[in-house]
Amino acid sequence: MTAHDRATGILTVDLDAIAANWRFLAARAPGAEAAGVVKADGYGLGAIPVAKTLAAAGCKTFFVATIDEGIALRPHLGAARIFILGGPLPGTGADFTEHGLVPVLNSPDQVGLWSGFARSHGTPLPAALHLDTGMSRLGLDAHAVGLLAADKRHLDGIDTVLVMSHMACADEPGHAKNAEQLTAFNTLSAQLAVNAPRSLAASSTIFLGSGYLFDLIRPGAALYGLNPVPGQPNPLRPVVRLSGRILQVRDVDTPQTVGYGATHRFASKGRVATVAFGYADGLFRSLGNRGFGVIGGVKVPVVGRISMDLTTFDVSAAPADAVHPGAMIELIGPGHDADQLAEEAGTIGYEVLTSLGRRYLRDYVGGAA
Repeated sequence: MTAHDRATGILTVDLDAIAANWRFLAARAPGAEAAGVVKADGYGLGAIPVAKTLAAAGCKTFFVATIDEGIALRPHLGAARIFILGGPLPGTGADFTEHGLVPVLNSPDQVGLWSGFARSHGTPLPAALHLDTGMSRLGLDAHAVGLLAADKRHLDGIDTVLVMSHMACADEPGHAKNAEQLTAFNTLSAQLAVNAPRSLAASSTIFLGSGYLFDLIRPGAALYGLNPVPGQPNPLRPVVRLSGRILQVRDVDTPQTVGYGATHRFASKGRVATVAFGYADGLFRSLGNRGFGVIGGVKVPVVGRISMDLTTFDVSAAPADAVHPGAMIELIGPGHDADQLAEEAGTIGYEVLTSLGRRYLRDYVGGAA
């Protein structure tokens, strides 16, 4: 028996689609470098196979969130640049230099930490400067930028290789915050007066227009097939399919109920399929009585609560010959993508992908895995 035969849930990742999405996004920013964001284990899909595929497609710059994510990637990416979005922690300077990682400096404290380490190291060390243009999260605010501009000695030892910021509302093209942040980024980066490439655009920002593209784009979610332009047709290729195996099928009739809490009661005769995945596998409990799957080309609703290992679907409308123990119900795929599942769960596609559990058999298609 093969691993596929034993698997109760299969997550299929189309690496060729990821590469195609990267090339599509790169083409929208002619003259700018296209990086790849592979944090959170490649948005839940596997940072190493994703990064290797992007590198084979021509990507030379990568972004992750933590030092350990960067260390894990380094052996697979040759001389590619790997930026650490969270920046350096005290005592981690040697980890950056040993593994060839580049910190993103988000605060005066981190600037001082990296400057001090570089000076003790005896040679300038690369870093990115992150400007806060309106997120009030990580980044150097206007006051901090003013201090750096007034006394460049704060940057002694730092080889600034990128100046960047991050947008708050790019998935809403008409939001006034977009223009405000663009103006702030231009103003603060001019005040800083550092001769380095600039980067503002992550996935949705790439679609706001040429004025937002600058020298480097940082697509993340769009690489993985999530729609960067909500409310419009998704211009990216789908990447993910998620299917769960049916363990049991039963006939039901009124007044039978399904699952914990008896939250769904049948009003007439029907059929229920119990599938071997649940909230331990990243299916949000909020999908109970709200989510859908697809089998035999028919959308079938989740009935009852999602439990830890099991989910129940009303398969009454599905072709009878398609529904049997061992058959698969597709939760994410061409007929029901991650963004639709997220809407049913009351969340976003980012959370759907990054919540995918480790019990799925991961089946990589194409690419450089």
